[in-house]
Amino acid sequence: MRTPDILSAASPPSSDAIGVRFRATKMLHTAQGRQLLDISFQLGKGRLLTLYGPSGAGKTTILRILAGLTDTSSALIEVDGTIWEDSARNIRLPTPGRSIGFVFQDFALFPHLTVRQQLEFALPKGEDKALVTELLALMELEELQDRRPSFLSGGQQQRVALARAIARRPKLLLLDEPLSALDDEMRFRLQDYILKAHRHYELTTILVSHYLPEIFRLSDEVLFLCDGQVQRQGPPPEVFLEEKISSKFRVTGEIFEIVPADIIFIVGVRCSGATIKVIATAEEAAGLHIGQKVTVASKAFNPVILPLSA
Repeated sequence: MRTPDILSAASPPSSDAIGVRFRATKMLHTAQGRQLLDISFQLGKGRLLTLYGPSGAGKTTILRILAGLTDTSSALIEVDGTIWEDSARNIRLPTPGRSIGFVFQDFALFPHLTVRQQLEFALPKGEDKALVTELLALMELEELQDRRPSFLSGGQQQRVALARAIARRPKLLLLDEPLSALDDEMRFRLQDYILKAHRHYELTTILVSHYLPEIFRLSDEVLFLCDGQVQRQGPPPEVFLEEKISSKFRVTGEIFEIVPADIIFIVGVRCSGATIKVIATAEEAAGLHIGQKVTVASKAFNPVILPLSA
């Protein structure tokens, strides 16, 4: 099974400037009971970091802490040289005081505003409206700018949500599984828009995703979380594929969908709480079926599906 462009990096090599320093602790209440979130990391300016891990690992909680939407037991957050939160010195900027753009799974657009009005509403006070025109062109929304959300498809609404978040000129862009509600074809197209915007505006971005092809395509780095702790941080090949983790990346799961997409097939596999989607040729897909137990492993940095022996 092959995944074209799986190693395309989100960003060109960056300087040593630090975009985010993060350290926080918080008690989580999960389906398994109380669990301590104890996370520390830093991210270079202009880089894209993906938070990956099973449900309840703390991925969305980290985004909410960065945005000032969730309290912590202790925290030290510095973004672009500015302290947003320091519990030791009783510093905690409110959400409006933090320069963030936040894109949610459900788009969260204003139903009564047109596409252009959504972007203009998000502009910082005094910002030139030329930025709105530029974003409409970059995200290919010019022909849709006078429509309200009810007249847009899911993919179009997500492009508007992304453009609106960027219109704030954020120091930090937060993306909480923004493509999870879209079909595979639209998901691949929206990845292009995320990459284009991330590079064009040199954004520092943190993404939550369970989708390995997406992670490999978009991410400079991955933070692998489990049980509220960082298990590993590094480029996607190091985190998922190096022998240091498990001789090779290898997990067992069950096929839940096989979807034709142009001349290839996308095979969905559920593995220990995560969803992995692998690109297969028609010949490869012909030997697979829904409900089949398989192993997803790595081969030349691409995920492959290996049927389990009966």
